[in-house]
Amino acid sequence: MRILTGVQPSGKLHLGNFFSVIRKLKEYQTTTDLFCFVADLHSLTTFSSKEKQKDNTYNAVCDFLALGIDPDRCTFWLQSGVPEVAELTWYLSQFISVNQLELAHSYKDKIAKGFHPRGGLFFYPVLMAADILGFDSDKVPVGKDQKQHLEYARDIAAAFNREVGSVFKIPEPEIDEATALVPGTDGQKMSKSYGNTINFFDSEKELKKSVMSIMTDSAGVDEAKDPDKSHIYSIHSLFLDDAKKQKLRERFLTPGNGYGDLKKNLLQNILDYFAPYRAEREKIAADPTYVRDALKKGRDKARQTISSVLDRVRNELGIYRF
Repeated sequence: MRILTGVQPSGKLHLGNFFSVIRKLKEYQTTTDLFCFVADLHSLTTFSSKEKQKDNTYNAVCDFLALGIDPDRCTFWLQSGVPEVAELTWYLSQFISVNQLELAHSYKDKIAKGFHPRGGLFFYPVLMAADILGFDSDKVPVGKDQKQHLEYARDIAAAFNREVGSVFKIPEPEIDEATALVPGTDGQKMSKSYGNTINFFDSEKELKKSVMSIMTDSAGVDEAKDPDKSHIYSIHSLFLDDAKKQKLRERFLTPGNGYGDLKKNLLQNILDYFAPYRAEREKIAADPTYVRDALKKGRDKARQTISSVLDRVRNELGIYRF
């Protein structure tokens, strides 16, 4: 079975990225055929400068490698290193309507927030469909907010198979309901777009600032606190087994525990959990040759894979290569 996943290099990785997708990758690469990429083409929808684009991309690659992605056990590449995906995007765009694209959450949400969209944001779901369908993916781990994009990929594949020829696998979503939506410091879904993230590769000072900014209610130290309504509890629970979750719940329900102390406990847990990853990342970031070699290995396999799919697509569409 082939699993495909990707993360945009639009900023530092945060707990939402880790618990929704990245934590599973080490398991996937030992039990499945894992295809994993850094989606630098997608990140151009929020482009600000070439320097930031380059830095974010390099940092994202280092992050993935430090977190356990092994280029010898999975296919790991930069999206822009596989130009075939852009060609496939054009073919797939013929099998989705403008009305469908106008209903995309990524498009509608940004318009609602006053964002002035460009064509890249509008066609974002088609590029994502090419990422998914071009590599014969069986399953795609997604958060609940990304499920619609996978449904678009499924719809496009079904339309192509029905109207032109049976070429594409119909991929299935894989959603971990327990961690599908990781809350940010304000209680909304943790997202770079909302500025509510906790970035685990930040300095200790920056991490402390993020954790201490988690919104709380007005309950005082001498009052019991409702863990089911606490963003602190929701985030901290991600690190704990059932027994430790129960102990944390009891602390919330017992008067005498202030939010400040509960936040400090969470901060320490984050620092302890990610300490080995942070050390490994420093080592990898200082070795660009290793980073380039890792990406080249994955790029070559990714291009070989998508080229086979493209041959089938071109054949069904009557696109000739002379």
